[in-house]
Amino acid sequence: MNKRPDFDDIYMELAVNLGKRSHCIKRHVGAVLTKHTRIISIGYNGPPENTHNCDEEWPEEGCPRDSKGSCSLALHAEENAILFAVKNGSEVKGATMYVTLSPCISCARLMYASGIKKVIYLNSYAAYKGLDLDEGNAFLEKFGVEVQKYQGDLGLFQNL
Repeated sequence: MNKRPDFDDIYMELAVNLGKRSHCIKRHVGAVLTKHTRIISIGYNGPPENTHNCDEEWPEEGCPRDSKGSCSLALHAEENAILFAVKNGSEVKGATMYVTLSPCISCARLMYASGIKKVIYLNSYAAYKGLDLDEGNAFLEKFGVEVQKYQGDLGLFQNL
């Protein structure tokens, strides 16, 4: 008997696939914003709409880096998902964010300020950046946002 996929599996698989749309040279990140088992917005890391594409403008090295070594021109996947939702009149308060990389501290602040109640992430931002602590996760947890590492199996439902 086939097992129906959990929403966590569906949304995380979608976030992974959205990350593949990124034009970033360094890292592909996808995000899905949900509420009451419905998708209210999606996002992936990249520059603001109608500006440039990093992999086309700087195909060898990617876009210029900021003082912390991050992309100086792109929005993070979480930012894009939240901004699209707000621009289109969706209520973000109480939503759940699925993201392929745990949030940086800036995205965590934006998530908290937007009223996101839960974050489910696939990979650690701290591990990716070589840091000791996932600052974004710690910030969210400190202020009552539930943060959970994705525990599902993305390959489990490939042959349904």
